[in-house]
Parts: sequence; C-alpha cells; structure tokens
Amino acid sequence: MNNSYAGKIFKRQGNLSFLKKGDLTLNQINYQKVLEKLLAQAVLQKTPLRLLLHACCAPCSSYVLEYLSDYFEITVLFYNPNMETVDEYRKRAGELLRFIQEKSFKNPVVPRIAGYNPQEYLKQIQGYEDCPEGGGRCGICYRLRMEYTAKLAKEEQFDYFTTTLTISPLKNAQKINEIGKQLEQQYGVPYLYSDFKKKNGYQRSVQLSKEFHLYRQNYCGCAFSKKTTDLQE
Repeated sequence: MNNSYAGKIFKRQGNLSFLKKGDLTLNQINYQKVLEKLLAQAVLQKTPLRLLLHACCAPCSSYVLEYLSDYFEITVLFYNPNMETVDEYRKRAGELLRFIQEKSFKNPVVPRIAGYNPQEYLKQIQGYEDCPEGGGRCGICYRLRMEYTAKLAKEEQFDYFTTTLTISPLKNAQKINEIGKQLEQQYGVPYLYSDFKKKNGYQRSVQLSKEFHLYRQNYCGCAFSKKTTDLQE
C-alpha cells in the first residue's frame, strides 16, 4: 500500500522516538511494547497494510501468523539456505504450507517458498564455522535471511518486513531487531520490530504445533546446530 499513513507510522517507529521510559528494561528496548504501539495505529487502517514475513519453520510461524494476520495482509517467505539438507528444507516448507492451508486467518496469508541454495549460506559463514551457537555465525545467518527479505520487500513495495526469529527463546531478540533496523535504513522499507516470545507467544506456538500436529525440530536447521544438539542428547 505504501500510503501516507504507513509513512507516518514508519517515521515514528523508525527512530523509536515515541518510546517511553517504561518501554526500556535494563537499558534494552522492550520490542513487544514497540510492536503493540505500531499495531494500535495499524488497526485504524481501513485496508490492511502488506507485510512480508520471513519464516524459519511452521512451529515458529504459527503464533506469529495467528497474531499478525489480524492487522496485515501477509506474504510468508520461506528462505532458509542454512538448512543442512534439501530433505529438511522440503519437510519444513511443506509443514508451513500445510499449516497455512489448514489454519483460518482474518486477512489473507499467502506462502512463498524460495529455492534451496545452501551455498549462499556457506559462503557467508566462511571463517565462522567454529563459533559457538548464538555467536557470530548465527548473527551472519540472521542477517542473510533478513536481508533477502528486505530486498524483496523493497522490490515488491511491501509496507513492512519482519521475521519469525524472535519467537525462539534461544535467539537474541535485541540482536535480531538491531539487524532489522539497519536493513530498514539501508533499503527504506519499515521493519516491524518484535519480540514474539513475549506475552506467552512461544507457549502459544507450542500449543498450535500440537493442535496441528506440526513437525517440531530440535535444532535450527544448520549442520552446526544439529551437531551441538546431538552432543547434548
């Protein structure tokens, strides 16, 4: 849509100048409150704004789609070149497609599955193979997937872009949102700040996964994460 109303929201959200003291916790931004302020304005739109949502898997997407589809028309982008094998990629993509087909949403939710190209990921993380989980390699992976989303959002004139990644208790929401802010400034498309694990978001995703019998993996998808998980079991 990219109308003047969306632009006004973007200007206020982009520099986060509307935050109040209560929105800060231990010098960190409470991104759930940032999101709630944005949604309170977006709901006033007569026609829903268009959101490009990067999705890592069906379980993580379940609550996010349930939550955000009340406010946006959503295109769900499955782009995850970090996946260890093409079989894993197809399995997760298939579960996402099935969930979208079986779940009812207030506004349209349309899936888009990108091709599997692990070389894009392996090239980016060269030299970071030995980093611990949650370290520099993961930050590169977040940015790779989010930047692909931001570029597409600009090309197709979406009103916002964001990712499901912040729903995971194992991922650093502050880091993910900082990357989102950088990409927002680089590509000129508003980033929808979030911490989807808040307000029982993660717990709700677990409930939805059980309700829809979703394949729920125990590692992020990359070979490094799988190795770490296997060692812990």
